[in-house]
Amino acid sequence: MACLNILKQEIKAIEAGFPKTHDRLQIVSASVDELTCKFIDMNDRKHIIHANITETYPQSPPVWFSESDDSRVSEAVAVLANTSGIDNHILYQVKMLVKELCRLFSAPVPPEVETLKVSPSTSRPPDPALMRGGGVGGTGDQDSDSEAEPELEDEEEEDEIPLEMEEVEAASKKARQDEDLNTEHLQVLERLKANQRRDYLKGTVSGSVQATDRLMKELRDIYKSPNFKNGAYQVELVNDSLYEWNVKIQRVDPDSPLATDLNQLREREGKGHILLSFMFKDSFPFDPPFVRMVHPVLAGGYVLDGGALCMELMTPQGWSSAYTIEAVIMQISATLVKGKARIKFDAPKGTYSLARAQQSFKSLVQIHEKNGWFTPPQSDG
Repeated sequence: MACLNILKQEIKAIEAGFPKTHDRLQIVSASVDELTCKFIDMNDRKHIIHANITETYPQSPPVWFSESDDSRVSEAVAVLANTSGIDNHILYQVKMLVKELCRLFSAPVPPEVETLKVSPSTSRPPDPALMRGGGVGGTGDQDSDSEAEPELEDEEEEDEIPLEMEEVEAASKKARQDEDLNTEHLQVLERLKANQRRDYLKGTVSGSVQATDRLMKELRDIYKSPNFKNGAYQVELVNDSLYEWNVKIQRVDPDSPLATDLNQLREREGKGHILLSFMFKDSFPFDPPFVRMVHPVLAGGYVLDGGALCMELMTPQGWSSAYTIEAVIMQISATLVKGKARIKFDAPKGTYSLARAQQSFKSLVQIHEKNGWFTPPQSDG
């Protein structure tokens, strides 16, 4: 509980030092699980940056990622992944982040960076190596600072520890209510977290920390989305992998020919949905996912040979790391209708494949890199 108390104190200090009115860094929101801040550069451009405080904190630093397309922000965030000891604490992480951003953007460092601190009783966080069990234990040299630690624990022993336990439990319960996630989806998220911890301990982590963290956030947001809950689309992870999703578009514009075809498909095959494959790289969200049509085979709708999609949004030129996966799904659904997609009921099996989709998409990107994109006539929708 001493760990949690220190974390709360540091968050309060950060919020006080960088309020929403600060001209360089603003804390948008903060909790014991996640911190979101906004960096304002010299050209008054705003860069949103997130930090997830994981179960291994403070043995490992928070996991940072940014929605900004500016490579300087990514460079600053990358520095924070290589800290250790006291520098893993969120207070010191924020200090380092601000200094690095100011250096890269040639901005003056705010004076709050040097004055930012918490109350004297918690201004020097305990060694993270001693905090693994949730308290201060084990062996080690005693010094004048460590003598104050028992006093803090004694004070908390009767009053603050039970109170904090109640607060944490209440906050956890409220968070689940606020998120309104059903049991099945909560279990998926918890299983993914457990897999990440297991892989971390084994040293077999797949993907990148930044991509994994962003994809977890995307999946959680999708589970909370009204579009997902009302059945507009479904998401399934392939082999419990965050990096490969099957997305089923269940509904399109009911007045479209494609909607009529989907009803017919449901009658003929018992499945009236459009199945898409989303494959994410370690560099997500800075590179787009590779999306292809799996079933059914379509004519029109900007679908290429093999099932790739002819959409600027999905290319490196048209992609933005600020795009959410739900927005991409809804845009694909709208584009299929706009492109007058129809189901080819007589299409032979094997019409779509990963290899053919990748090849046609590669050709598409090369063509548009050379010739650019054009806006279809208004008569095309």
